This record gives sequence, structure tokens and C-alpha cells, in this order.
Amino acid sequence: MAEKMTSVDAAVTLFTSGCACSQAVFGAFAPGFGLSEDTAVRIAAGFGAGMKMGETCGAATGAFMVLGLARAGGTCRTGEGRKVVGDLVVEFSRQFRERRGALLCRDLLGCDISTPEGHRLAEERNLFKTTCVDTVRDAAIIVESMVASARSTGAG
Repeated sequence: MAEKMTSVDAAVTLFTSGCACSQAVFGAFAPGFGLSEDTAVRIAAGFGAGMKMGETCGAATGAFMVLGLARAGGTCRTGEGRKVVGDLVVEFSRQFRERRGALLCRDLLGCDISTPEGHRLAEERNLFKTTCVDTVRDAAIIVESMVASARSTGAG
């Protein structure tokens, strides 16, 4: 009997099969909230590689979107209504930095993949198949734990 793939495994599989880091994390979790994987990867398409600018890691932005699905309610149209998700984003970011050492894509990779030179360097160093895979896995692990914690307390 085959074991069901975890969301963490699904995120890694999506990434290694060609999805961007943002698509991999968001796409792996979205079906658990009633959003199809296809729709999720389309929504997250512009967030990979730090929004193509080496900014906030796409795996993290994918996780931020998961946190929104998990915790944003009908009052999220107001600042007060978004507070719970904002607080979770801050906590996710803290845990992510603790695990990975940074939140920005260029800092995580040690090169700026928004430039042709930086992208070439990342490919030469095999960073997309090593560092990025580990980063997607860590983002998925953190957000999975946060979502599970919210569900166990009845908050999600």
C-alpha cells in the first residue's frame, strides 16, 4: 500500500519537477484549503526567485500565501482583520531565518539570480538543485507545523 505524499514531499516534488519555489510551496498546500494545485501554481507564478529580483525568497512567499489561506477570515479586508496573518508571517520569517540564515533569495544563494551573471553562477554552483531544494523543504516544514498548530487549537 502506497503512503500518501505529505505536503512537504509534494512541495519538493513540485519544485524538482520544474515549478518555481513559490509555486511548489503554495501548490503543495493549497488543495488542503479547497484551492486546486493548478490555480495555486498560477497565482504563485510571479513570486519565484524573490519575485525575479532576488528579494524575499519565493518559498517564503509561497508559505505566506498558505498562511493567508489557513488563517485569514472574513475580516481580512481590515488591518485588524489581517493582524493574525501578519503575526504568523513575522513568526514564519523568524523561524525561516533561524533555519536558513536569511530571508532574501540573493542572501540565501550568495549570488543575485536577477542578473545574468548571478544566475549563471547559481547554475554553476548547482544551487537550484541543492540550496533551493533544501529551502523549499524547510519552508514547507515550517508552514506545515504552523498550519497544524492552528488547526489543533481550532484557530484555522
